[in-house]
Amino acid sequence: MLELADINSFYGKAHVLNNLSFQVDRGQVVALLGRNGAGKTTTMKSIMQLVQPKSGHVTFQGQNITGWPAHRVAKLGLGYVPEERRIFTDLTVLENLEVGRQAPRDGTVTWTQDMLFDLFPNLAERRGNRGKALSGGEQQMLTIARTLMGNPSFVLLDEPSEGIAPVIVEQMARVIQQLKAEGLTVLLSEQNLHFARAVADCAVIIEGGSQKFVGTLHELNAQPEIRDAYLSV
Repeated sequence: MLELADINSFYGKAHVLNNLSFQVDRGQVVALLGRNGAGKTTTMKSIMQLVQPKSGHVTFQGQNITGWPAHRVAKLGLGYVPEERRIFTDLTVLENLEVGRQAPRDGTVTWTQDMLFDLFPNLAERRGNRGKALSGGEQQMLTIARTLMGNPSFVLLDEPSEGIAPVIVEQMARVIQQLKAEGLTVLLSEQNLHFARAVADCAVIIEGGSQKFVGTLHELNAQPEIRDAYLSV
């Protein structure tokens, strides 16, 4: 469904992604793992074309989307949940959801507010609250819910468990499992290997912008030397 082939991305003269290649199959949950600064967020932004690769290509559902404007990529059905959350703090939960609304897409779930409130009960209780009144975890939930209002077929989640309470992390894991059950494909970037094991089928480990491991979580668990080399603090 998604393929990155020999992606090289830069910030100015800084070479961040180095010939990065991997693919995500339809219906999978894939964890992009690595330490801080490994290039995980740049990978997400390169997929969305918020950072446009200098070489290589990104293919989504058979189309080469390299060089496209980000809004055109989003209209194909790629939903992006950035680490910074970026909710509209002066709008209510309901108003934030309406901002994300897009037309239904063939072959994907058409999300309604009621469905999202079933998925995120915390937001249902705070539907009239402004975004700035929500906790960090609730803001993360709202960002995901707003993205789902666009009815994506593929969701990019950047550090969904970062900086939120453990009880919310558990809820987030259940949400990702439910998204998979609904037929969505998910690529999530993570430092938390425990969280990745709870939700992901496969993992891609990157270091210095290059892939160091691609395989199932079972294969990763069987290679502790890989985990120790690239994921241990």
